[in-house]
Amino acid sequence: MIISLTKLFALPIIFSTGLVSCAEFKEAGRTIGHTARNVTREIGHGTRDAAREIGHGTKRVVNSIGQETSDSTQPLPDDEQ
Repeated sequence: MIISLTKLFALPIIFSTGLVSCAEFKEAGRTIGHTARNVTREIGHGTRDAAREIGHGTKRVVNSIGQETSDSTQPLPDDEQ
């Protein structure tokens, strides 16, 4: 009977210890997950912003080349046509 009572009192202690460690693991997992999410978001925003600036720069270069070629276009003399 004494062994049964000891086991009866030990089980809640073991169970509560398991729950506490489970909660700690859950919190650690949540922290890791949120940190990974935030880092990934920042990388994505940086990549998006860099690509946007490259696109805008390319557009400015193409437009300036187009303006230079349209300004310098002269009709060819009759014998070179």
